[in-house]
Amino acid sequence: MTSSRLRPRATGRTTLADVAVAAGVSPITVSRALRGERAVDPALVERVQAAARQLGYVPDPAARALASQRSSHVAVLVPMLSNALFVDLLEAVQRSLRPAGYQTLMGVTHYDAEEEESLLREQLLQRPAGLLLTGLDRSDAARALIAQSGVPCVHLMEMSSAPGVYSVGFSQLEAGAELTRHLLARGHRRIAFAAAQLDARTLQRLEGWRRELRAAGLHDAAREWLDPAPSSIALGARMFAQIMREQPGVDAVFFCNDDLAQGALLAALRLGVAVPGQVAVAGFNDLTGSDQMLPALTTVRTPRAEIGHAAARMLLSLMQGEAVASPCVDLGYELVVRAST
Repeated sequence: MTSSRLRPRATGRTTLADVAVAAGVSPITVSRALRGERAVDPALVERVQAAARQLGYVPDPAARALASQRSSHVAVLVPMLSNALFVDLLEAVQRSLRPAGYQTLMGVTHYDAEEEESLLREQLLQRPAGLLLTGLDRSDAARALIAQSGVPCVHLMEMSSAPGVYSVGFSQLEAGAELTRHLLARGHRRIAFAAAQLDARTLQRLEGWRRELRAAGLHDAAREWLDPAPSSIALGARMFAQIMREQPGVDAVFFCNDDLAQGALLAALRLGVAVPGQVAVAGFNDLTGSDQMLPALTTVRTPRAEIGHAAARMLLSLMQGEAVASPCVDLGYELVVRAST
């Protein structure tokens, strides 16, 4: 028969006090032992951990935050998970935060300002220790929530020089401009820009494309193919077929994301369009599989894992009240030239 010392209370939730009774120590000792404080005797730590395992004790993060005035989780908001870019970002953030004792509480905004605002309200009710938010473009109400919360916040994938704003990213506009310069240098003059989702970062790449073509006297608004639908391989294939059908003179297409460009390369094979002989194809982000396409895809490699690590380290400093060397960190990008251009 199970000893009453090891039986959780009738509510069904095992508490820290239950673990203390089972281990024969005080609740404060249980708390210190489970937090991994070095001052606690290793034998006591082992006894407390054994009791916690036997009772199935799971610490209450809200209670811990109230008791210690310090939360153990960080809220992370990303636009979507169907794009590997954000999966890489999240993995890097978690790998950096967990060793420091923080858990990630994730939210997906679906590129919707109202949904992001709602998620922010929900997350802030959980008293997070910090916030990691994708991009800088959000509603005034969301900005006010962040400012009034007093919670340290770092923005990902873009950069800002505004006072009091912390950010880690790269220039989306300059990356778009460099890829366009590459296409011009290869002799292409009728370059289309094809984009989906149409979030702020995509529009910055578009502006880089426009800037370079205007400087060369080659910009034509009719070559802007903008679709607010979610980015996908299937959409890229449809867009490429439409461009070839309606503007057969186009000699290069800059797709705002690699999944669109991958779909375009598959469509080119089906349609018998020679790449890059008849039309060059380029993408953005260097997603998985781009180097394996036929032909291999020219793209811009973005440092999303590095951004995740650097942003998490910056946030850790802010949460610990430490000075940050620079509030705006530019990690750059890399033009990766392959056979498709």
